[in-house]
Amino acid sequence: MIFLNPLYQQLIHLYADKINHFPLIRLSILSLDKTIFYLLIYIVLRILYLKKKKRKVKFKRELGLGLFVAYILLLLFLTVFRAQYFPWDIHIVTGRSLSEINIIPIIETLKLAGGTSIVDFFYNLYGNIAWFIPFGIMVPALKKKRINLLQVTIMGALFSISIETAQFFLQSGVTDIDDVIFNVLGVILGYCLYQFGKSLKKAFK
Repeated sequence: MIFLNPLYQQLIHLYADKINHFPLIRLSILSLDKTIFYLLIYIVLRILYLKKKKRKVKFKRELGLGLFVAYILLLLFLTVFRAQYFPWDIHIVTGRSLSEINIIPIIETLKLAGGTSIVDFFYNLYGNIAWFIPFGIMVPALKKKRINLLQVTIMGALFSISIETAQFFLQSGVTDIDDVIFNVLGVILGYCLYQFGKSLKKAFK
């Protein structure tokens, strides 16, 4: 870790032996650390791009783009590039059987519901929904042209499928149709919240 190692070491000292799901905490901190690193790179490249194109900087839009990039980076580091910090750390795993992909909906989620750890069940179900709510909010908010629910849903589904595919080839997670289903639900919920927010904004004008 480049930025958050002192925080991580402090958490190890305080909670490593007390929290059963401490590896999840480690993954979260490591992912946040990588997000900060690559977000700084994005900011530098974005500034150089805007200067080269001599474009007028719209602070509100640039802030929105930055938040969206940070969100996408964090999501990818939590799901796909869990063990990799730099691009040269990426290794594609070949020869995996397609039978390892779960294409039967809800079965694995029900297994988690009856498992020994309820945390795994809640994270798999509600976590997969919650993580894609920002996608449903931010995509229509950042698009200059009007975008409807179907378009946002398709974009979210394709992004989710891309994550599951990358997990399979990088062996960084379980490729599961349930994740795609819950992700899409999150996108739809996020879009509905976005439209609700727009309606409230108009009502109070």
